[in-house]
Amino acid sequence: MSKFKALRPILWTEDFNDTIGFYTQILGFTLQERNEDWEWASLEKNGVEIMLTKPNQHESFNRIGFTGSFYFTVDQINELWEDLKTKTKICYEIETFDWEMREFAIYDNNGYILQFGQHIEEIRKAE
Repeated sequence: MSKFKALRPILWTEDFNDTIGFYTQILGFTLQERNEDWEWASLEKNGVEIMLTKPNQHESFNRIGFTGSFYFTVDQINELWEDLKTKTKICYEIETFDWEMREFAIYDNNGYILQFGQHIEEIRKAE
């Protein structure tokens, strides 16, 4: 059986430059590579990789077709919330859930939902 080594989502965007700006300036990703001919870019932060591209001629792009969210496991969730809550559109505010995760969610500039969470036990150990 093949070993899965990584998952790198490719997010479609009509606003290529704005999306690169959102992920680098707001979330702190680093632009690793950009190809204007392909309208493609690769971004990275702490080993988390995301690719961006404009839709190609083989796919229709009337709206975002992804029906889920992207969940980032982070440390220092409360600090991240304080940093992002005034810079982004909020999906839901920070909350501690029954499944022992402290989470919040925002929308990126395209409307994709980005969730951020930290396990409560990690927060308690850090206090």
